[in-house]
Amino acid sequence: MIAVQVMYKVKTDHVEENERLVRGVYEQLAAAGHDDVHYATFRRDDGQTFVHLAFFPSPEAQQKLGALAAFQEFQRDLGERCEVPPDPQPLTRIGSWNVGLPA
Repeated sequence: MIAVQVMYKVKTDHVEENERLVRGVYEQLAAAGHDDVHYATFRRDDGQTFVHLAFFPSPEAQQKLGALAAFQEFQRDLGERCEVPPDPQPLTRIGSWNVGLPA
């Protein structure tokens, strides 16, 4: 399993735009029916920091997310929207319970 966390902080005036772009990714994921892509996005209490968690059973499944037009649109100007740039971190699963993740 591949697991990744990406955290970044957007500028105050880009929060709504970022949320709109993130929702577009989820709309395309649902329409494409990529059941092997496990992806979640959260906003921290500061209102500007976003945390994305992604889990894939294989590199092929991971490529499905990156291939989505909505994901590419989300990433296009991400650096310009950010106050603190994205920090992707690979994760090693120690354990999980009832979260619907791939083996």
